[in-house]
Amino acid sequence: MMLLESVADYQAWRQAAPSSRIGFVPTMGALHVGHQGLIDQSVSEQDLTVLSIYVNPTQFDNADDLQQYPNRLEADLALARAAGVDAVFVPRYAEIYADGFTYAVDERRISKTLCGAHRDGHFTGVLTIVMKLLNIVRPAVAYFGEKDYQQFELIQGMARAFFLQTQIVACPTVREPSGLALSSRNLNLDTAGRSLAPRLYELINSAFSDAEVVRLLTELGFDVDYVVTQGERRFAAARLGKGANQVRLIDNVEKFFVDQIGNEQVSL
Repeated sequence: MMLLESVADYQAWRQAAPSSRIGFVPTMGALHVGHQGLIDQSVSEQDLTVLSIYVNPTQFDNADDLQQYPNRLEADLALARAAGVDAVFVPRYAEIYADGFTYAVDERRISKTLCGAHRDGHFTGVLTIVMKLLNIVRPAVAYFGEKDYQQFELIQGMARAFFLQTQIVACPTVREPSGLALSSRNLNLDTAGRSLAPRLYELINSAFSDAEVVRLLTELGFDVDYVVTQGERRFAAARLGKGANQVRLIDNVEKFFVDQIGNEQVSL
């Protein structure tokens, strides 16, 4: 497995395998089983798999969140190697944003809703870094998890709008036995938070209305950003903890639940 720390290093490596189909898994590190699922799909479907690890500062609307984001590079590299990754791209800010973030990719509709309504500039940072990485890596296919479904829709739309050659593929959310969606931020949950966090999935997966789910989560101690059903999915974002130690959780489920509450009861 090659560790590539500059665009020139990556381009030299890529040039040595010009005819190979590249699968790409972009991450911010702190890899878990969910990331491994993306890697496994790429390894099984493509000739070569590239993983990127880059904690992108332009997508953080909260400096504390950026500062607390887990950094586990050695463990990440070990997981990537064991999973069959061929190259890991670990770029530096000075090269990725040599323009000082003067140029950016902005979406004017979907990005202003759900997470975008609560995290100013977040998706501009996401789309900008993904566009940069896709242009550098030039993969045939890039893999993204459905947990960040709004992000997936935006990246897929960007690829279509700019006629990118990369196919954007969504992979199912990987969950703990409790139902909690795997996320790098779960590492920052304290004991009480770990106990409460699975209730987010339980409640958005219930027959309760969006408003009732908000009420129940709030009573449990969540600071709820939103619970919204759109089309065939219900989306939610909520925070656990206090102050700088607050952890933001997001999730979504397909809308297979009934529209009316009926007799279902959820205990607090």
